[in-house]
Amino acid sequence: MGAQLRVYKRRIQAVTATKKITKAMEMIAASRIVKAQRKVAASMPYATELTRAVTAVATGSNAKHPLTTEAEAPTRAAVLLVTSDRGLAGGYSSNAIKAAERLRERLASEGKEVDTYIVGRKGVAYYGFRERKVEESWTGFTDNPAYSDAKRIAAPLIEAIQKETAEGGVDELHIVFTEFVSMMTQNAVDDRMLPLSLDEVAQESTRKGEILPLFEFEPSAEDVLDALLPRYVESRIYNALLQAAASEHAARRRAMKSATDNAGDLIKSLSRLANAARQAEITQEISEIVGGASALADATAGSDK
Repeated sequence: MGAQLRVYKRRIQAVTATKKITKAMEMIAASRIVKAQRKVAASMPYATELTRAVTAVATGSNAKHPLTTEAEAPTRAAVLLVTSDRGLAGGYSSNAIKAAERLRERLASEGKEVDTYIVGRKGVAYYGFRERKVEESWTGFTDNPAYSDAKRIAAPLIEAIQKETAEGGVDELHIVFTEFVSMMTQNAVDDRMLPLSLDEVAQESTRKGEILPLFEFEPSAEDVLDALLPRYVESRIYNALLQAAASEHAARRRAMKSATDNAGDLIKSLSRLANAARQAEITQEISEIVGGASALADATAGSDK
């Protein structure tokens, strides 16, 4: 019985140590969520105004630009998947991967080939294990992305959409990331970045009661689009990275809180088992003492006779 009690005590010590680690990770993730939310909020005005400016240029001119003009028969699309570098975040990365798989199937059903670009070690590992081709990948910054990271990611994507499909280019650019809704809700979404859907932007502006600004173009609308649209792609990717980072921290906080609570429940269960084992051991020792005393008393009575 003593051996069983020692086993319970060792398990309680191990679970207690694990609980301390998960609690610390929960607190760290909670502190990082606030910073990530501030970055998301700070990036929104620039992205919004840039989208309005691009839309105004595209709708206010007859320019046919490859980044705003729909292909007559699109045959190839690029998909940028944003996952995490680290685990212990519940279903954060797996949900994004599932959303990318659904998008891939939808594009394939439309007769389009898909080029995959990945952010985060989890996505790279998923595709590497299944031996799927990845055009390019980026890792090491998913929990705290910088604008320079978005520029590095945007460069090959812009180059791909500016090429003809016969030369390895693409007709569409999609991004799959986890949208931060609240501390408890994060949704994996897919969004088409390019070609820019001008009708949708105009309808959204009308719904909000906004009026698209009017511009005069110098030297030409094409040159303005050449300058604006790369910035547009970079800002969209940067905003997606920031939302994904906030979502990752929120998912990790929730996962670590669940792990901490489960560890507490396990400690209580093990403590009850340890107490039961200790009581059984004490009961057995008392029984042995009583039995020994009874036997000694019987032996003494027999010798007196």
